[in-house]
Amino acid sequence: MPSSKKSLTYPTSHKSNQADNYHGTLVADPYRWLEDPDSEETRTWIEAQNQVTFGYLSEIPAREKIKQRLTKLWDYEKYGIPFKEGNRYFYFKNDGLQNQSVLYTLKTLDDQPQVLLDPNKLSEDGTVALSGLSISEDGKLLAYGLSSSGSDWQEWKVRNVETGEDLQDHLKWIKFSGASWTHDHQGFFYSRYDEPNEKTRLEDVNYYQKLYYHQLGKPQSEDVLIYHRPDQKEWGFSGGVTEDGRYLIISIWLGTDSKNLVFSKDLTNPHAEVVELINEFEADYSFIDNDDSVFYFRTDLNAPRGRVIAIDTKNPAPENWQEIIPQSAETLESVGILNNQFVADYLKDAHSQIKIFDLKGAFIREIELPGLGSAGGFGGKRYDTETFYSFTSFTIPGTIYRYNMVTGKSEVFRQPQVDFNPDEYETKQVFYHSKDGTRVPMFITHRKGIKLDGNNPTYLYAYGGFNASMTPGFSVSLLVWMEMGGVYAMPNIRGGGEYGEEWHQAGIKDKKQNVFDDFIGAAEWLIANKYTKTEKLAIAGGSNGGLLVGACITQRPDLFGAAIPAVGVMDMLRFHKFTIGWAWTSEYGSADNPEEFPALYAYSPLHNIKPNTAYPATLITTADHDDRVVPAHSFKFAAALQEAHTGYAPTLIRIETKAGHGAGKPTAKIIEEAADKWAFLVRALDVKF
Repeated sequence: MPSSKKSLTYPTSHKSNQADNYHGTLVADPYRWLEDPDSEETRTWIEAQNQVTFGYLSEIPAREKIKQRLTKLWDYEKYGIPFKEGNRYFYFKNDGLQNQSVLYTLKTLDDQPQVLLDPNKLSEDGTVALSGLSISEDGKLLAYGLSSSGSDWQEWKVRNVETGEDLQDHLKWIKFSGASWTHDHQGFFYSRYDEPNEKTRLEDVNYYQKLYYHQLGKPQSEDVLIYHRPDQKEWGFSGGVTEDGRYLIISIWLGTDSKNLVFSKDLTNPHAEVVELINEFEADYSFIDNDDSVFYFRTDLNAPRGRVIAIDTKNPAPENWQEIIPQSAETLESVGILNNQFVADYLKDAHSQIKIFDLKGAFIREIELPGLGSAGGFGGKRYDTETFYSFTSFTIPGTIYRYNMVTGKSEVFRQPQVDFNPDEYETKQVFYHSKDGTRVPMFITHRKGIKLDGNNPTYLYAYGGFNASMTPGFSVSLLVWMEMGGVYAMPNIRGGGEYGEEWHQAGIKDKKQNVFDDFIGAAEWLIANKYTKTEKLAIAGGSNGGLLVGACITQRPDLFGAAIPAVGVMDMLRFHKFTIGWAWTSEYGSADNPEEFPALYAYSPLHNIKPNTAYPATLITTADHDDRVVPAHSFKFAAALQEAHTGYAPTLIRIETKAGHGAGKPTAKIIEEAADKWAFLVRALDVKF
């Protein structure tokens, strides 16, 4: 392979004598100093690593051609799903290459849309992003959150929809929160943390979230504390006002576990106390709507694939709960009420299925979708007869449909035009068996007519955690990969939510190895079925998927030709000591727990790099402002990998500046990163381009 012609010289990563005793096991951590992203030593290291990485990437002849094709294809109109508040419609649109999508408003669908908020004007380089919004019930006020450089921290402001002018309201230190207006339009509920230390705000742990009510025109210091729990530092609060305006529903979350509590407060009584409706972390409860005192929930209580129940808050004992829509063979993702009917979003083998039921749970019809793909949307009010949804697949860009709840008819509302012919591509779903015999689905997409001779460059991508479902979706970046002759494969491995909570639970804590086995099984299936071979196979994933890639290359370095772990959780012994990392212990376990430590230590990517081992060509990607998975994970992993690696395949780290975990990343940075990624694989896998 071309990458084997010469060995790279990497920056020096000095080693300290740092070691920690975990329940009798001494574990070295020689690169602990890289946990401080702002130290002069770390900044020098970042600069030196980027110099090597970008120097290497810039010398790949195909890179510029790839970037040009990405830019050309990316330049198409992208539409968000319209929604309505008061007498106005709102939707997002990106003209093509805008760094951030723009929020528009209009009174009728035939009107000329007006710009309500253009985040592109908030920074020269597009690194200020709109990260949350809530519009008052009368459609006259917009509360919106902004994030800078990809940070999870938000600042919220309020804008007059009619005039486009901002009010004086300015709220800070908000994270993991939306906003929900009261029906008098005088203010909204939101959640925040105490003001952090400015110097270490991107690393410090986040505890003691509090739920507040902000009244328009008043300073944040006068916001009313609605609920907090000084005795429960890890509890987080999400407050939402019911459609009838009567109740505040408080969902209490604990880390990333899907189990939650539900409290409520009667907003018609200014002296009403917060009532604990569901006060045990035993299942997931997602509030749908209410009929006066009867609350509807989507829950996985005694139904791992989900069902709908009704709880009369006047008789809230569990024995009085009613089942409205029972569990089915498919996984119930979410439910809303439109036209006084339940609209239920199911996953059937990881693709969308939408069903409508009456309020007693009787099946009415299934919505006919354009094909095997992902549908989303179906928002609106209780008695709305129209709604909008998007549909996308690997070869269909996100198309917006308007749906008539009375006639059951869909019509195209907005359809993007992309410079490619979808008929030249095909998608199939296959099923393979993992190491323990578990049947796992996988989507495979490529140009029609490829030869199954084992020589196709293949990009294998997965996530495998936190109950997140991987479903078909369109990507310009992947389209360019397939134009280059590449195969894209996406298995729905355990740890995700594709088959409900049991599928999720089968991939957490001491069962996490199942996730890696499923991914390795996908790679072996692709090779056995002549799609590709080791030298032509790249694996990739981001965040928890970055952990997946890190674990798989340390367990099976012989199986893959290249690896691209993005913003990965690589240090499984210390992840809980930074920002919101503690919240993941419900998924991973904690090294502080002597019973959970052995499993974590056994697969932690950082701690399973073996000296004098030939690892696949690896491009680690992270960002200096990532305060979700702090960049120290990738820094330490890169330093250890470069030291241990033998052979000529490059082991590089690409460190994006003024960027975070991924949300809100400007288009220009996304295209640059995609060009670097494909250029790296062109060389690593010897792709003819």
